[in-house]
Order: sequence, then structure tokens, then C-alpha cells
Amino acid sequence: MIKQTPQLGIEALTDAAECLRILAHPHRLQIVQLLLTGSNYSVNDISEACELTQPTTSDHLRLMQRCGFLKNIRDGRTVYYSIAETHLQDIMQCIQSRFG
Repeated sequence: MIKQTPQLGIEALTDAAECLRILAHPHRLQIVQLLLTGSNYSVNDISEACELTQPTTSDHLRLMQRCGFLKNIRDGRTVYYSIAETHLQDIMQCIQSRFG
């Protein structure tokens, strides 16, 4: 027997769909994988590790931060990013189980 979970309203489902749409990009998933290592990374660190340009990396980070997936800490002129949404670990484990 399948356990039923409470139904979400359309507003919550709309918000979830928007955040999942933003996450559903190979470079963004690559960034999440990197940040899940537990370290804080600068835009330049992420750009280099993911082989992306700095402007492209900044765009991806901005979108993911807007959804609440990421947080940042400023140290002088450098901004370091880390994971804010702890459920990203679960999502990445599901992806790894299915596609790994």
C-alpha cells in the first residue's frame, strides 16, 4: 500500500515547479555537486571548476540564489557561495541513484 502524503496547493506547486525548472540545467547541477563538497567557493573558483565563463557562472548562481538554493558570504570584494537548501543533497542522491 502506498502511503499518501498531504496534497500541496497550486501556489506551492507553482513555486516548486519554478525552482525545479531553475535547477534542471546541467551546469547548475554541476555547481550544486561542487558546492555540496562543503566548501565555500568564489565565482572564479566555480567558473574554473565547471569550465564556464564568469558571467555565465554569475547568472547561474543568481538564479539559484533567487530560489533559495544558495547563500553567499562577502569577504572584501570576493563573494563565496555555499548551499542554503539542505534538501539539495537528497535531490542529488536521487539523481546519482538514477543516472550514476
